[in-house]
Amino acid sequence: MSPPAPAGPLAGVKVMDLTTVVLGPFATQILAGLGAQVVKVEAPGGDDMRRVGPMANPGMGALFLHANQGKRSLVLDLKHPRGREAAQRLAAASDVFITNVRPQALARLGLDEAALRPACPRLIHVLCCGFGPQGPYAGLPAYDDLIQGAAAVPWLVQRHGGGEPRYAPLTLADRVTGLHAVYAVTAALYERERSGLGQAVQVPMFEAMAQLVLGDHLAGLSFEPPRGEAGYARLLTPQRRPYRTSDGYLCVLIYNDKQWSAFLQLVGETPGLDARFASHEARAQHIDAVYAQVAAWMLQRSTAQWQAALAAADIPCQPLNRPEDLLHDPHLAAVGLVQRREHPSEGPQVVLGQPTGWSRSGEASVAPAPRLGEHSAQVLAELGYSAQEIAALCAAGASAQAPV
Repeated sequence: MSPPAPAGPLAGVKVMDLTTVVLGPFATQILAGLGAQVVKVEAPGGDDMRRVGPMANPGMGALFLHANQGKRSLVLDLKHPRGREAAQRLAAASDVFITNVRPQALARLGLDEAALRPACPRLIHVLCCGFGPQGPYAGLPAYDDLIQGAAAVPWLVQRHGGGEPRYAPLTLADRVTGLHAVYAVTAALYERERSGLGQAVQVPMFEAMAQLVLGDHLAGLSFEPPRGEAGYARLLTPQRRPYRTSDGYLCVLIYNDKQWSAFLQLVGETPGLDARFASHEARAQHIDAVYAQVAAWMLQRSTAQWQAALAAADIPCQPLNRPEDLLHDPHLAAVGLVQRREHPSEGPQVVLGQPTGWSRSGEASVAPAPRLGEHSAQVLAELGYSAQEIAALCAAGASAQAPV
């Protein structure tokens, strides 16, 4: 029987993934979830995230499992001439080459855009980097914490909550930039359909995060001369937080005039009596006092009482969930984001599906994250290597296969 036709909007697109840690693997995992055929090229020691626990078996850490579903693992030692030659063959057979290796190192490996372009005119060469190559920071090391700091995220956290500046407790810069990489790849594929040619694409972390932060917080600095300080007051007020109720917490956003009028009636206030609540502009001017007053009112009822009252008044609210609550959320289960599957080597797992849905192209069937070198022989054979050549590559240390 022939295998089922590939599904997903990127079915048939071949991606060579030379990325590590979070940013690149997160991006290519999304591409794999959209149907792309992703080959993850790993050094003999594997991606560093393989060793970040918890894990059931060595080399299969939880973060790695989530960021590398749907990929095949090919081990290549790029310091070995035969390993580099195999990588160049793979690039020539791919539609997209995505990497977060520094440009200088890529050039030494013969995997930079200039080296690959003559033999690969249709290749889309995507470089995920810390800083754009045209600026003075080009080539500097970049990690999520460093980019969060450079883009003012800890300053925002300090301004909002007081105390010491802190990083957001997420790999925020990595994942935001990874999403930029995904749309850059899909846009480049679309452009190639019109031009017939590939191109080089840079996806820098600092610029991606600076755009994110300044989009909300440029504020008065949007004008010359400035018409105030940086910072969106509603986001920065220390009162912007889940509201404490008489027995817990609840996330509530009373936003437009209709919702405020309904809320004021709920708490027994006459709409329009307090000028601070009268309009969107007035509330923005007095946002600290407005949110503080709401916090005082919220203490008067239980979480369940507020949820019922707010729902009846058509005022948006959501519970304050913990990560474990999301695993049992009925909506996430119904849409398939949270799934439970059996990994061939790691046993039962909670895995994450795609947040997008497609009416015609269908959803890709995503394989579990691979063991290191699990698909080395398979991918090398597809590149034209014979069984004897594959054995020789492994014997020379240029490649490796996962034990059966």
